[in-house]
Amino acid sequence: MVPMRTKSVPELFGVPQVPTTGRGRLVAAAIELFYQRGFTAVGIDQIITKAGVTKTTFYKHFEGKDDLVLAAVKQRDEWESQAWARAARTLGGDDPAQQLLATVDVIDLWFNHPDFNGCMFISAAAEFPNPHDPIHQAAAASKLRTRNHRRDLAKAAGADAIAAEIFADCYTALIEGALVLRQMHGRNDAARAVRPAVEQLIAIYLPSVVRKSDAGKNAARNGKRSGGGGK
Repeated sequence: MVPMRTKSVPELFGVPQVPTTGRGRLVAAAIELFYQRGFTAVGIDQIITKAGVTKTTFYKHFEGKDDLVLAAVKQRDEWESQAWARAARTLGGDDPAQQLLATVDVIDLWFNHPDFNGCMFISAAAEFPNPHDPIHQAAAASKLRTRNHRRDLAKAAGADAIAAEIFADCYTALIEGALVLRQMHGRNDAARAVRPAVEQLIAIYLPSVVRKSDAGKNAARNGKRSGGGGK
C-alpha cells in the first residue's frame, strides 16, 4: 500500500482570495508585511507600495495606520478561523474529538513551515498592549473565539458544560505553551511535545472518546473469547 502523502499547510488552509479593490489590496499587503516584520516596523508607504495604490486611495479608506492595522487583524481573524476549522475537519473528519487532536497535527505542520513567523494575534496584543486599544481588543477577541470553539467541540464530543469549560482552558493553555516553545525557544517539535498531554486531556474530559475506547477493548476481548484457539 502506498502511504498517504501528508498535506502541506497551504493545501490544508487554502489561500486568501486575491483582492480586487484598492481597500482589499491595502489590507492584504498589510497582513503580509505585518506578519513578516511586525506592526510597528512597517510604515504606511511600504504598504501603499506593496499594494500598488496611491496615498489618496489609502486615505480614502483609512484615517491612519491604526485603522489599517485594525482592519488587517480583523480580516486575518475571519480567514484564519475558517482555515483552521477546515484543516481540522480535513484531518480529523466529523468527529469533534478527532478534530481537536488533528488541530495539534496541523499546528505541527504550521510550526515547520518555512513561512512560520509566530501568531499574528499574540504579536498584535504585545505591540498594542493597552487593553482598551481596539487593536488589542480585536486580537484578544480572536483568541477568545478560538478558545470558545474548542469548548463547543468538547460539548459536541459529550462533555457537560462545566467539563467543556475546563477542557477549553487546559487545551488552550497547552497550545499557547507550544507557541511559546516554538517561537521563543525555536522548538520545531513543540506541537509534538504537547500532543501526549492533549491526548490525556481528551481521555479525561470527553466521555464519548472513553466510551469508544472501552467499546473497542470489549470487542477485542470478546473476539478473543469466541474465536480463540488458533494458537
